Amino acid sequence: MLARIDTVADTELVIDRSFDAPVALVFRLWTDGELLKRWFGPKDFTCPSFTVDFRVGGQYRGLIASQQYGDSWFGGTFKQIVPNQQIVMTFAWEDGSGLTDITISFEETDGVTTQRFHQAPFKTVADRDSHVGGWNECLDKQVAFISDQAS
Repeated sequence: MLARIDTVADTELVIDRSFDAPVALVFRLWTDGELLKRWFGPKDFTCPSFTVDFRVGGQYRGLIASQQYGDSWFGGTFKQIVPNQQIVMTFAWEDGSGLTDITISFEETDGVTTQRFHQAPFKTVADRDSHVGGWNECLDKQVAFISDQAS
């Protein structure tokens, strides 16, 4: 499992991951609210609620919670969907702390799926950097979830 973080520009965050899993499974983890609840959020967070209307123009809304940080609601709208290839969606915290676009791209080669997570634009480098750890931990949980499914 490869984990690489590239900061392409001050306003962008890119995280690449590789999975020993078919692209259809990795893609589905972003489309099914029940699956998202099982892995979404940084370590020490749970995701007790995640609803998804997975279609262009459809919306999603989720809640991540921790004892230390409390509840954080977020959501967005799906802008583009290419099955097993790409999802483009907006992302915003419901406390009003900024709107970004997230693009998740998928590619399978010889049974290994590469997922590229791209989020932009951030208003400041500090805003971008505040998301690096959280998203990395979230995607660590995604990797663990897929590994558990293969066991």
